[in-house]
Amino acid sequence: MKTICVLGNFSGRNAGDAAILGGLLEDLSSRYPGLSFTVPTINTAFVRRAFARYRVAPVSLMPWNLSLKILGLPVFTSTLRSDLILVTDAILFERRLFDPTHNYLSTLAFALPFARRRGVPLVLYNMSLGPVKTPLGERLLRRVLRSADLIITRDADSQDLARRLGPFGEKLRMGADCALNVPPSDDARLAEISRREGILSGARPTVCFNINSYIDADIVPAGGRGIDPAAFLAAVRQAIDRAVEEFGVDALLLVTQPMDMAITTRLMRSLARPERARIVSNRDYSHNDLAKVLSRVEMLIALRTHSLILAAAAGTPVGCVVSYPKNRGFMRSIDMGDQALEFADFSAGSYWGLVERTWRRRAELRARLLPAVAREKEKARGSAGLLAPFIER
Repeated sequence: MKTICVLGNFSGRNAGDAAILGGLLEDLSSRYPGLSFTVPTINTAFVRRAFARYRVAPVSLMPWNLSLKILGLPVFTSTLRSDLILVTDAILFERRLFDPTHNYLSTLAFALPFARRRGVPLVLYNMSLGPVKTPLGERLLRRVLRSADLIITRDADSQDLARRLGPFGEKLRMGADCALNVPPSDDARLAEISRREGILSGARPTVCFNINSYIDADIVPAGGRGIDPAAFLAAVRQAIDRAVEEFGVDALLLVTQPMDMAITTRLMRSLARPERARIVSNRDYSHNDLAKVLSRVEMLIALRTHSLILAAAAGTPVGCVVSYPKNRGFMRSIDMGDQALEFADFSAGSYWGLVERTWRRRAELRARLLPAVAREKEKARGSAGLLAPFIER
């Protein structure tokens, strides 16, 4: 039995990260039934519980295991004891480069080449690369890329970055996000969630919104200034209030990362008709549950990438505010580039315009979306086939 070490950010706090791991495990286990997986994590209980249907052994990254998150003995031993290393998600970026509680690149730039020299194959699997903005960041990322046997990216921007740091020739391939293939919960579970939360009753259609807490810190458009949180929330509130009245809908506020709960709660409390809105969060429900819920809403307008991915995977029309480059890359990959609103163009009017046209054109958008998503799902699954030389030998 081959053992694969999967490296990513799998703490359970982010539903998108969990969905990536869930989709990866589903794709690989379906194609190679005998596989087992080791998953380094700060939350072994979450990994063991959430992925119990697969042969998964979580590896603790807590300090008493001689680890400071990614930096420490567990990652080195897990990689060396595996038959194949997969690095996934979007963990090879430069921000806070030498803070191992936040940054993976500085640690993996040393751990991965060491494991590769010891004969363990390395594949960067359906992931995003960067951003890197300094010569040191580029040098560390190039070190990882050169150690990889195969580089499978999930977006065109990552391909461009790899080519700039390369050349890497035939080992550079295009895949898609693993979360596209995450198995949703079943209808019985959806009925339970609907009863508990008072949502999706059928009395009125439901439109879904997702925001995040980065607007005052990390999101800086071309003008060089961040977005004022109060102005942003006012624009979103006005759009939701107007949608509830003009479209005759209920609003669902989706949280996929608990750090977004505070700003989402502020938004909820500011609504003119809060009784027509609910919050659903991954604090209470799994990524599989959220995927099922998103399959039953009329549309989603979002900031977090994996809320878009979970909705699009279910054929739900989406629109996004480009809060970071991977939003733009994903929307282009599903032929929805015209449904992406750049933050440099953000205003109350432009946000409402996105909401309104997504609602009015949702049947057309769904028809466009379905073949594009089917193509991307197949690309994500197809990446599993590229691993055959490492698994079947």
